Amino acid sequence: MAAGKEIRNKINSVENTKKITKAMEMVAASKMRKAQEKMRSSRPYSDKIKDVVGHLSQANPDYTHPFLETNENAKKSGIIVVSTDKGLCGGLNTNVFRKTLSKIRDIESEGKEVEALAIGNKAVSFLSRIDVNIISSFTQIGDSPDVQELNGAIKLIVDSYKNGNLKEIYLFYNNFINTMSQEPKEEKYLPLSSKDLEPVNNYSWDYLYEPDAAVVIDDLLLRYTETQVYQAVVENIASEQSARMVAMKAATDNAGNVIDELKLVYNKTRQASITKEL
Repeated sequence: MAAGKEIRNKINSVENTKKITKAMEMVAASKMRKAQEKMRSSRPYSDKIKDVVGHLSQANPDYTHPFLETNENAKKSGIIVVSTDKGLCGGLNTNVFRKTLSKIRDIESEGKEVEALAIGNKAVSFLSRIDVNIISSFTQIGDSPDVQELNGAIKLIVDSYKNGNLKEIYLFYNNFINTMSQEPKEEKYLPLSSKDLEPVNNYSWDYLYEPDAAVVIDDLLLRYTETQVYQAVVENIASEQSARMVAMKAATDNAGNVIDELKLVYNKTRQASITKEL
């Protein structure tokens, strides 16, 4: 009964796969809770620093930071792409890459070149495949991204903008909505518009600056841009673990269905063999 033995081998193989996907689902579920806590804990800081920077930018209109100006004469544009280091998380990376590719084509259609900051191994591979110049990268993110290393990678592309080499910078990442839903997002990273910095509260404050307004606003705007990328990274990590848990659960369920179908085929084959012997 060679056919029956072959089917049994297939059943054993799929059962082993099911055990692996079930274990990966449980690991992803555990990491997902921690990632969501980290993501939610950083949101209030991100919102508050945006509010403070908005008030400061309105309180001192005589000083214009380079982040608020557009480099119209620049022949390049920048992109920051946030992805995962590993796969097995459904279409999470594919969705954000599709949005990124659309923007790259729009930029190139205007006759401009593209420079990129790649965050995550998948982003490095994607941008390398489509021949985009990667000026810096940050990989092996882990569950808790190192802020200093991340800011070091950001500095290169931000300095390129401050020096007038980039007309604009766009940020691409997956925004966490809930466990079942993650939204690929495209945001204008630089230049910052007055609309982006509009404070939540529609009142203005007077400030005493120490040492002076330019130094304070420079430091705060730099911190704000770093916070934007950090928030995008932790949002992407939470999205990754949620997507991986859902993908592994679907794989486990599919493996169970395949096993049931193979067992049915095996029983029919065995019954036919017995009937033929009789």
